[in-house]
Amino acid sequence: MPQITKIHWSILTLTAAVLLAIVLFGLPRAKTAVVEGAVTTPYPILFVTQVPIAADFTTIGSTFGNHKATLQSTGRGGDLYIRYPDGTLKNLTAAAGYGMTGFQGDQAIAVRDPAVHWDGSKAVFSMVIGGPSNQYEYEDYYWQLYEISGLGLADTPVITKVPHQPQNFNNISPIYGTDDRIIFTSDRPRSGERHLYPQRDEYESAPTNTGLWSLDPTTGDLFLMNHAPSGDFSPLIDSTGRVVFTQWDHLQRDQQADAHALDGRPPNESSFNYSDESAGAAILNDRTEVFPEPRGSRTDLLAGTNMVGHRFNHFFPWTIEQDGTNSEVLLHLGRHELHHYINRSINDDPNVIEYYGQYARTNTNSIDGMFHIEEDPTAPLSYFGVDAPEFGTHSGGYLIKIGVSGLNADQVVVEYVTDPDNGDGRYREPLPLSDGALLAVYTSATDSESGSGLNSDYDFHLVNMVSDGNGRLTAGVRLTTGINKSISYYNPDHLVSYNGPMWELNPVEVRPRARPLVAPFALAAPEQAVFDTAGVSVSEFQAYLEEHDLALIITRDVTTRDDLDQQQPFNLRIPGGVQSVADSGTIYDVSHMQIFQGEQIRGYVFGGSSPADGRRVIAQIMPLGVNPPANGPDGAVKLGLDGSMAALVPARRALSWQLVNPQGNPVVRERYWLTFQPGEIRTCSSCHGLSDRDQLGRTEPTNSPEALADLLEWWKFLTADDLEKVYLPAVER
Repeated sequence: MPQITKIHWSILTLTAAVLLAIVLFGLPRAKTAVVEGAVTTPYPILFVTQVPIAADFTTIGSTFGNHKATLQSTGRGGDLYIRYPDGTLKNLTAAAGYGMTGFQGDQAIAVRDPAVHWDGSKAVFSMVIGGPSNQYEYEDYYWQLYEISGLGLADTPVITKVPHQPQNFNNISPIYGTDDRIIFTSDRPRSGERHLYPQRDEYESAPTNTGLWSLDPTTGDLFLMNHAPSGDFSPLIDSTGRVVFTQWDHLQRDQQADAHALDGRPPNESSFNYSDESAGAAILNDRTEVFPEPRGSRTDLLAGTNMVGHRFNHFFPWTIEQDGTNSEVLLHLGRHELHHYINRSINDDPNVIEYYGQYARTNTNSIDGMFHIEEDPTAPLSYFGVDAPEFGTHSGGYLIKIGVSGLNADQVVVEYVTDPDNGDGRYREPLPLSDGALLAVYTSATDSESGSGLNSDYDFHLVNMVSDGNGRLTAGVRLTTGINKSISYYNPDHLVSYNGPMWELNPVEVRPRARPLVAPFALAAPEQAVFDTAGVSVSEFQAYLEEHDLALIITRDVTTRDDLDQQQPFNLRIPGGVQSVADSGTIYDVSHMQIFQGEQIRGYVFGGSSPADGRRVIAQIMPLGVNPPANGPDGAVKLGLDGSMAALVPARRALSWQLVNPQGNPVVRERYWLTFQPGEIRTCSSCHGLSDRDQLGRTEPTNSPEALADLLEWWKFLTADDLEKVYLPAVER
């Protein structure tokens, strides 16, 4: 299994970094304060300027689809700035010889997403170079990764392009790993094949990024950390060495295809399935989906069933190790701890109910999502973020904070940092500073965007946050007096012009930071006991998995459910085995777990007769692969009598699953996509892991999984020829 080596950040190295920062920027101030109307900060602040773009659908400020470098999505004329502690500003890109004044032509730039290196001496960011020199001049433009050094006031900055990054794809939101790899999001297809570009999201079928990627810029080693069918956003590395990011979770059936089916439009004129992911795949006269259950609008598919129709859509904080293993929602928080409403999945069991706040939970401050996450450097494992609408506010909303140190998910409380009704304006990109102060991007606009073109209602600029006198924070003094620019460019059909203040976005503190230690992988005791009894070396088994691009997933007892989760069937029983029955009423037998993999096979005809570029991911039954015979539905593994599950699954591809009864009918469905790495061994205690207790008041199961023992005994007799003939051809579809 790939592992990140522990990095021992010595006191000597950290001291040297601090001394370097003092030489470059001066002594840090003890406390941020307002001095003669100006804000002073302990260290410099990097940020970018952007031309205001009023449209808020897949544009630079949008909640999703914000990765595109087209002239409509991202204007030209922005720059990378640094603000020194006393308020002095410097245009770094201009000082390095990048960008144009006035008309924005072939050397025009836009910039975004700076992130500072651990020693504070350089930063990585994204930049697009170029614009049309003449009207109707059509070219493809892409965000690429660059590094900048020479950040001191008297320095001449130097910008260099990051080598070995994916070309002709949009690479954004870069950060430095603790081993100096660069972690970023990209719209490069999962397999890199151009015919799959762009990946289209699960909501509007619009282009999206494909997830988190990791690049060694020295060797060019590149791998997909997290395959996200609808996209990942704004990664950071927290004090534990984990990557924290926002993931768009939208695992539901295709609403475009549903509309086409209800309108009677044939697949070849609307939405259809390809036969597989290959470039030469046949276009099928079919748009069938197999997972999850139908949406509520498909009354034709729901008729005669007990299903109420499934909708799932939120932007939650996720964590993942830097090697791409162990992905999960932050602290296993979920909609049961954060949302104000959750619908039930079926309508014929009085135990399965919708949630609308009628039963108690610790957190009373509901949120719909969490964007622009930043960890508080003065309070480890406390995270600021923004809860914002999906549309109309350029991901601006109210500031929130979640602290998870020493807690389980049931104990976590969301704090409303600013007015949740947005009465004082809208915020994005909170920046907690090393001295305890808080900065943010702010606009006084409170309504949804109503502007057009380059005339936006929103005037995003940097502010420090101050008390509002009522226990919350509000916008204080601006960090700049405004950065104005007069520019024009072809978009490319029309010449557009702008003369006024630029948006100020993406602030980050330029300071040295200790590299967090990254804990090595350790198999939990119940699973280790199974390997020991079977006489199988964990490291040798991982090497086998890595060689064949496989991962091992394990659940100890699928019959246990989190105490707050009453929206899907519980009272689960293994025929002839364990059961977890919390209430009187229906008991559900479950015998297998059926696994699905995300395949990019949904195509569209948006107009005319030719399919549009790219494809959407939909769930398909996982090829059986190298797993013990299950005597169940396709893509299923058999559950142990102790409620356990173990399965070998393809790595670096989004997966989901469902529990089925002995007749092969779904009982409980997973609601997220998850990705695993080659060689990863991932254990979950329960099918819906416990935030604290299950519905019988029990803590997480500690049994040594019988299903794992069965898999290892079977695997010991597996031959290489079995693998080649049975598994690989299916996975390579």
